[in-house]
Amino acid sequence: MRLIYPMPGPDRSGFAISCLAALLTCVAQGSWAQDVKEAAAAIDVVPGMPPVIDPSNLYGEASADRLSPAVASALPRVYVPNVKSGDVHVIHPETLEVVDRFKAGQSPQHVVPSWDLKTLWVTNSADRRHGRGSLLPIDPVSGKPGSPIPVPDAYNMYFMPDGSAAIVVAESRRQLELRDPGTMALRRSIPTPQCKGLNHADFSIDGRYAIFTCEFGGSLIKVDFGRGLVTGALQLSKGGMPQDIRISPDGKVFYVADMWADGVFLVDGESLTEAGFIPTGLGTHGLYPSRDGTKLYVANRGSHRIDGPPHGPGSISVIDFATRRVEATWPIPGGGSPDMGNVSADGKRLWLSGRYDGVVYVIDTVTGETKTIPVGRSPHGLTVWPQPGRYSLGHTGNMR
Repeated sequence: MRLIYPMPGPDRSGFAISCLAALLTCVAQGSWAQDVKEAAAAIDVVPGMPPVIDPSNLYGEASADRLSPAVASALPRVYVPNVKSGDVHVIHPETLEVVDRFKAGQSPQHVVPSWDLKTLWVTNSADRRHGRGSLLPIDPVSGKPGSPIPVPDAYNMYFMPDGSAAIVVAESRRQLELRDPGTMALRRSIPTPQCKGLNHADFSIDGRYAIFTCEFGGSLIKVDFGRGLVTGALQLSKGGMPQDIRISPDGKVFYVADMWADGVFLVDGESLTEAGFIPTGLGTHGLYPSRDGTKLYVANRGSHRIDGPPHGPGSISVIDFATRRVEATWPIPGGGSPDMGNVSADGKRLWLSGRYDGVVYVIDTVTGETKTIPVGRSPHGLTVWPQPGRYSLGHTGNMR
């Protein structure tokens, strides 16, 4: 038996009641409850953040099929934002057919699950011609979009670990915008002038800070949201085009994909220093933990260029978290450009956009066998929904 918290949303009183009820249930079931209490107490999380149940695997509550009651009515769908065609293609995950399509904005980049798992947000970055962005909500129960909310630049989006605010990554403005997680009204901004190409992020195991990648600066920044400022920066030793970033299951290091270095940097978050490097493949880009928290799937886009050629030498590398070594490499048959996505709820499929090829890849996580589905032009941060977990920290499903 494992502890699952119902989704609290912004109502902290409801969260406290649900936690108390869950703990009383555990007490009634014997010594396991004491193990949970001791494990949770080992990580002193920021106020309001749900506890870390297993400090050795912070992804444990997002393991296969551990779906929250909050997603019980959600349609099983894969939402694919296409940057250049300005739309979202919707795929049925069983039939592998496109079942819907709708306009999203000028440059839809990512589909981001909200912290409370009740809304999917399409982030539209500032367009070079029109200079405006937006956030488009999708109702995961109906699969239909709502009305867009104007936002100057919304390249990506994350959420505070306690769910109190959305964090819009305003790449072109070099700032992080803390917004109301429901209305998206701006509350305050954190300037990041030292981070050119403000991009992707992940949080420390206790939620005290986040590390963001600076795509066009070859660097990382460390942001303390409690203090509302950047507390450190790290210039990477080689490469110079960091992309996705994910924390290890034990919270000890961050894995940083770099498109120029063709591999993954290991970074100690506390000291903000490099701790190692793992070569993977050409154009290393997206990072996705397996549902059991033992592997890291690495998407190698097959090019160093932002707009690369189709049918390049794209591949998927599988890193073993325990050994920190590549244990398998799966080339895309006929060439391709695997970019971003996520793992299915049961952990059996890895879904990735084919950025330069106008397709989505569906990859068997045991054999590496790949199927393709045609979509729009320049597909990017697709989201598989629903996904397991108690809450979302943003991006295409950084679930906890």
